[in-house]
Amino acid sequence: MGLPRKLGDTVTLNNGVEIPWVGLGVWKVKQGGEVEEAVQTAIRCGYRSIDTAKIYGNEEGVGRGIRAAGVPREELFITTKVWNDDQGYDKTLNAIDESLARLGLDYVDLYLIHWPGKDRYVDTWRALEKIQQEGKARAIGVCNFNIHHLEELLRRTDTIPAVNQVEYHPRLAQKELLAFCRDKGIQLEAWSPLMQGAILDEPVIKKVAERHGKNPAQVVLRWDLQNGVVTIPKSVKEHRIRSNADLFDFELSRNEMDQIDALNQNRRVGPDPDELLF
Repeated sequence: MGLPRKLGDTVTLNNGVEIPWVGLGVWKVKQGGEVEEAVQTAIRCGYRSIDTAKIYGNEEGVGRGIRAAGVPREELFITTKVWNDDQGYDKTLNAIDESLARLGLDYVDLYLIHWPGKDRYVDTWRALEKIQQEGKARAIGVCNFNIHHLEELLRRTDTIPAVNQVEYHPRLAQKELLAFCRDKGIQLEAWSPLMQGAILDEPVIKKVAERHGKNPAQVVLRWDLQNGVVTIPKSVKEHRIRSNADLFDFELSRNEMDQIDALNQNRRVGPDPDELLF
């Protein structure tokens, strides 16, 4: 797997679909003008991947932002997710149609189970397999699945997830999960890659950033890429959207990667998937 050299470079998923290494996340971005402007700005800056979800409440705005940007649909990579209330075979089949209607799209590029929850994700996954077969999603995957969730899914279903999107940052390096996913051909993708900003004052990261003439966010996002992890930082400010994509003119040394790896504390800012049971 070669390192990306520019914004828009992609990595090939296990079913042959290509996902950009860097995308825009829109969690907590307000429906309406805020999300529409963020999406348009990102696309204007060269982003081609936009990640939303039903529970974010902004799929309509994402769709409007996409249309206003004027880029051909086939050049974009759009992700959304089935929420917990819609898990189960029949409800998931209905949920994708509702998401597509809100987005104003005929298909998404990636459809994900948002959380494993307690006991419905296998039936939900079978619905995702059908959704992919029907062409409503080019690739299917999961979010927040630990190794035991993935093992259960692989044991009981026929399709290996293309992506596992999880909380991932230097305080939660998820080495075992990353290795497991790599072994199974599942692409790891980072949500909250900047730990909601909490990691940016870390002295080790600031020192690495100074050495490269970069900011701490760029160093962390570069660490993602060099670990083979797709990343989707969220911002609504144009200068940060641009800055978060300026990752391709420097490379972290092995020693710098090790120093950042050593910051791991298995510390989350979001829920533990084994505790969020519903």
